[in-house]
Amino acid sequence: MNSEDLCNEPCPIARSLAFAGDRWSILILRDAHAGLTRFDQFRKSLGIAPTMLTQRLGTLTEEGLLEKRRYSEHPPREEYLLTDAGRDFLPVLFMIGAWGRQYRSGGKLTRFLDAETGTDIKAVAVDEATGAKIGTRPIRVVTPDES
Repeated sequence: MNSEDLCNEPCPIARSLAFAGDRWSILILRDAHAGLTRFDQFRKSLGIAPTMLTQRLGTLTEEGLLEKRRYSEHPPREEYLLTDAGRDFLPVLFMIGAWGRQYRSGGKLTRFLDAETGTDIKAVAVDEATGAKIGTRPIRVVTPDES
């Protein structure tokens, strides 16, 4: 199944993976949340090939998670800023990180701290309607045909 097929899937997880399902896109979003905005900053942080970075930044921009803004006319230079959709991706990053801390740890790990309190951020996903931690209760998947 290619990304074009995933975009047409009724499952919102599949649709999201169509553009953010590779490590580079996820890591670019991580770095954008850490304050990186410029092509060279992303490239240095990630060690990614320039062509790959150009592709991923283009996709994230087309999908509305980043927006391009010119910061220099001579020479022409652009930076990439998080949009509302990009900022709303932060909890997803933290949930991936929480899973990785629990199941892929070993050695030294980066810590994420609350800037005001200095305490470690411990991400948990909670169902807004019930208040229950997601993963503690059975789920039922309902396709659009069953609605």
